[in-house]
Amino acid sequence: MIVIPDTFIERMHELYGKQGIAWAEVLPGVITDCASRFDFSPEAPFSNLSYNFVLRAKRSDGKPVVLKSSFMKDELSREVSVLRAYEGRGAIHVLDADEEWGVALLEGADPGTPLSTIEDDASATDIFCEVFRRLHLPAPTGSLYPSMKQHFAAIERYRERFDDVITAAPLPESWVENAEECLAYLITTTRENLLLHGDLHHENILRQGEEQWVVIDPKGIIGDIHFDTIQYLLNYVDRGGNCEQVLRGRIAIMADRLGLDPRRIAMWGVVRGVLEACWTIENIRPGLCEQISKRSKFLCRN
Repeated sequence: MIVIPDTFIERMHELYGKQGIAWAEVLPGVITDCASRFDFSPEAPFSNLSYNFVLRAKRSDGKPVVLKSSFMKDELSREVSVLRAYEGRGAIHVLDADEEWGVALLEGADPGTPLSTIEDDASATDIFCEVFRRLHLPAPTGSLYPSMKQHFAAIERYRERFDDVITAAPLPESWVENAEECLAYLITTTRENLLLHGDLHHENILRQGEEQWVVIDPKGIIGDIHFDTIQYLLNYVDRGGNCEQVLRGRIAIMADRLGLDPRRIAMWGVVRGVLEACWTIENIRPGLCEQISKRSKFLCRN
């Protein structure tokens, strides 16, 4: 029987309290039932567990698979929906899923090394563009994926929390105003609303075979395609020793390969930086807000 690491149980307690502990404690039984139902043999959990329990396994034919189980069943259901919508466009295959159990059986990426292992930044960005180009599709009619306005709702909540109160607002007013103006402009000028990955960074792009790369862990958001560049841009910016040059180089490649507008990319970066700061404030994590907000200022400057 699979043993759930104590560190993961502690993480579930931190995130979801007693309910999170209870969920984690019954996971071994759920995994046993899934193994029988979905025809796989459990192996070992991934070492970098955070919000979900992710387990390596093999099917009876020897093919590697991954079982993903989430306390947040609705979020996993949305992820499965996006992966299925991206079928044939470069997403990992969903082999089976059960919304009620909060589990999904996914194809195992082989060798599964992330894009972050490509240390030459121009080469990595070229691969990102190839993945990006084939991934997106028009927003499904009547879909329940969140809009950009909904995704950025934490900025509105920040306003409500710190308007007309005695306590000083933690973020510079000019940053918040700029983010609000950028967001309003970007939403109203979006030419086509697409189904976006929402978290398309280096670790969510994995090597499949010798040449192919596939995406995992989509969030599923409806909106401007330029937004899906941001998570990639925010990671590994110190490569080459000059963050500004790295960022400018990536955006130049994206503009050239994908025909994207550098100004829109920069504006989404500003809004995303402020959003992350607002999330940090909501989660009461002192010390990170200033660090995250600096990323917003950095993207705006570039």
